Amino acid sequence: MPANRPLRDVAVVAFGQSDHVRTSDEVSEVEMLMPVLHDVLQQTGLKTSDIGFTCSGSSDYLAGRAFSFTMALDGVGAWPPISESHVEMDGAWALYEAWVKILTGEVDTALVYAYGKSSPGSVRDVLTRQLDPYYVAPLWPDSVALAALQAQALIDAGDTDEAALAGVAARSRDAASANPHAQLHGSRPQGDYLVRPLRTGDAPPVGDGAAAVILAAGDRAREICERPAWIRGIDHRIEAHSLGVRELTDSPSTRLAAERAGAFERPVDTAELHAPFTSQEVVLRKALKLGDDVNINPSGGALAANPVMAAGLIRIGEAAARIHRGTSDRALAHATSGPCLQQNLVAVLEGESRDSRG
Repeated sequence: MPANRPLRDVAVVAFGQSDHVRTSDEVSEVEMLMPVLHDVLQQTGLKTSDIGFTCSGSSDYLAGRAFSFTMALDGVGAWPPISESHVEMDGAWALYEAWVKILTGEVDTALVYAYGKSSPGSVRDVLTRQLDPYYVAPLWPDSVALAALQAQALIDAGDTDEAALAGVAARSRDAASANPHAQLHGSRPQGDYLVRPLRTGDAPPVGDGAAAVILAAGDRAREICERPAWIRGIDHRIEAHSLGVRELTDSPSTRLAAERAGAFERPVDTAELHAPFTSQEVVLRKALKLGDDVNINPSGGALAANPVMAAGLIRIGEAAARIHRGTSDRALAHATSGPCLQQNLVAVLEGESRDSRG
């Protein structure tokens, strides 16, 4: 059993997402969220009043105004009063909070949503605000430059090369051809260098999008969903803030989170990895001990659509959706935040066998 095996069974019973686009100037965050929220409620037959807890993930830095998440509550409907919380993180961490809330026994259902609009400004500049404010942030190294340092370290260590990175990009975007919500579909030329050794094809697209999931406990989950995606384990860990004291070719925090979530107990057949850069998939595959027999990012992953603050939640949702459809039995989902895979969350999801449903 994983070290944090929950005492109460909790499952993802519904997942929805927007069509991810380069720009959504014509709609507000609330207008972007509303169809997604309606979708997950319709999938389950639940009404807003049936939801015991609501938790969201977003970033005021992207919106450019303080407490921007309060405006998004218009899409949920906060009257009559609801039990609600928010994390200034990717929605995967909002899901973790909601999972804990259900484990306490206070509620049986939870709605988790996340959204991000990167198109209004320069997301590369915005993400520099995550860095050490005294020694690193004043230098303004952006997210692509830092990812390029990591990629070069991997190449120097012999873990990959530019051709292999191009193969990761091609596979991911070919897989996205079957994903109607993806921003980029089908393989394309790697393009010019952004920052050596990373080319345009090695980096995620800038875009806007939203996602939502509904969680439910025990028999309530079985009533709502024909094949719930049970969360068998979930854990998150963090690396040192300073890049200079980290080994960029490895991700100990991902490995530890996976171990604590029970990922290494039995093989998984699917892995949705939040790897915005091709080089980061190399690091994650090694840390998670994923072989060639595992279906990696069948949705296309963050290389096909990377709405900041929602992309990690989408990885959990995509893994759960494959279990709902019966195309996966045991899946791993990963989310990250911060430069060079600084913070990492790993969830293990399983579906019940058809026989066990009686």
